[in-house]
Amino acid sequence: MIGNVFDWLADGSHWSGEDGITNRLIEHLQYSFGALVFVLIIGIPLGLFIGHTGKGAVAIAGSANALRALPTFGLLVYVVIQFSGDLPADWAYLGPSLFVLVVLGVPAVLSNTYAGVQNVDPAARDAARGMGMTGWQVLWRVEVPNALPLILSGVRSSMLQIIATATVAAYVTLGGLGRFMIDGLSQQDYAQMAGGAILVAVLAVALDLVMAVAQRYVVSRGITGRYARPAPNADVVAAESRLEV
Repeated sequence: MIGNVFDWLADGSHWSGEDGITNRLIEHLQYSFGALVFVLIIGIPLGLFIGHTGKGAVAIAGSANALRALPTFGLLVYVVIQFSGDLPADWAYLGPSLFVLVVLGVPAVLSNTYAGVQNVDPAARDAARGMGMTGWQVLWRVEVPNALPLILSGVRSSMLQIIATATVAAYVTLGGLGRFMIDGLSQQDYAQMAGGAILVAVLAVALDLVMAVAQRYVVSRGITGRYARPAPNADVVAAESRLEV
């Protein structure tokens, strides 16, 4: 079985054409990043507002947990049945699919953003206000830089969930890598089915690595402690003191 999967992946004819892996991979990325853009537009500003003002934290936390519990496939079928007839032909299935992916991705970004801002050291926030900074300046110059590791962690988590779940688009006649799983199941071509699942997993891991590298260089060294000099060993300090005497 494993050999058949690798043979399917290594077959050059499976990588070209409209139904080839390359085209399906591009479609999968389009769905995923299209949804991620909406997730960032909704989740980050709302999370910053809640974290900075403290307003609505309880309600948003409860809503975010409720959204995590929604069954993705059931929600997709419901939205397609209810709203696809009212949408333009090009968006009849794409719109509901993006909506479901956005609903899935928003909780991680939203909860991490407001938690990151809320957990900023109060002393740093008070010092900024003591220097005469306005609320907006405190948010952008103090709270956002300190919360950035947690915000980016939420973006990475959301992206992984969206990449893995974008396969549901194939259930409503769209493309993407989920197409191989649906077609493989209907044709009892298990090599194609497993190959599609492997491609999704590899794509998720590869994008997470890219985000991890980006996070390493976007977050300030002062916050991550990267390149910080280790504390001097007590024995070494004592030896140096004796030498100076």
